[in-house]
Amino acid sequence: MSGLIVERTGPQALVQDMGRFGVRHLGVTQGGALDWVSLGWANWQLGNSPQAAGLEIAVGGLVLRAESRVTLALAGADLGATLDGEPLPANGSFVIEPGQSLAFAQPAKGLRAYLAMPGGIQAEPVMGSLSSVVREGLGGLDGQGRALQAGDRLAWSNESARTRRLPEGVSLPSEAPSALNLVVGAQIAHFTGASLYAAFNSEWQVDTRADRMGTRLRGPELRCTLSGMVSEGIPLGAVQVPADGQPIILLNDRQTVGGYPRLGALTPLACSRLAQCAPGDALRLVPVTPGQSRQAYLAQWQAWG
Repeated sequence: MSGLIVERTGPQALVQDMGRFGVRHLGVTQGGALDWVSLGWANWQLGNSPQAAGLEIAVGGLVLRAESRVTLALAGADLGATLDGEPLPANGSFVIEPGQSLAFAQPAKGLRAYLAMPGGIQAEPVMGSLSSVVREGLGGLDGQGRALQAGDRLAWSNESARTRRLPEGVSLPSEAPSALNLVVGAQIAHFTGASLYAAFNSEWQVDTRADRMGTRLRGPELRCTLSGMVSEGIPLGAVQVPADGQPIILLNDRQTVGGYPRLGALTPLACSRLAQCAPGDALRLVPVTPGQSRQAYLAQWQAWG
């Protein structure tokens, strides 16, 4: 048999790829890796497509046992990964032998690590993707979106991997500075001048209320003069401001429509960085143009060749 057996799970370990697209008109959300950049680099190290499905391991606690010899790769957060008790680098490929155990302890830097397997995790896609969305019951090993459980078996698509070292100078989101780029949105002119100054010149803290749907920020109270809005489509990274004036940044498992005014939306790269921020971490919002956001996004895909 060729596979990895789940011996223990932590807070959440999910099968994720780059997400589910072309279905939001059905009310189905995007899903996919919160830190899509780290998943891409984990796949790149094995010669996979950046879009191949891997594991998103949040916080730690996961233990896997190998049934066969295989080369795996890690990228993203440092969750204290060990192979039979010996430390592994947070970013790099390694060989695991039959009977050996791969364990993730707890965060040392960042929140989410990504584990890639040769060719990607093997399972049946749902609406074109393996991404697990627990709330919607879609994707994952069973097609119903659940997190990994003890006794689950992970198989991969290829028998061998073409390993590569991460290029010099690669900056992963878990190592990136806390400035998050934001493209301003249609309601920006309806925020008061004092609120706009505070939004982009104050330090924000990541709240404890954070999950795959979104992350709330704590900081200055923002005010919008709009008395009401018609609900509209919600893009990845949308920065909604509800009545309490504290922004909520909507992420991969967000609802598809919403009616709160928005400062704008984080860029895709900024969303990856936010995914690695822990409660209490400080960050700043930096306005950029749509062109700058698109250029940075395309440059990341070009880096994977």
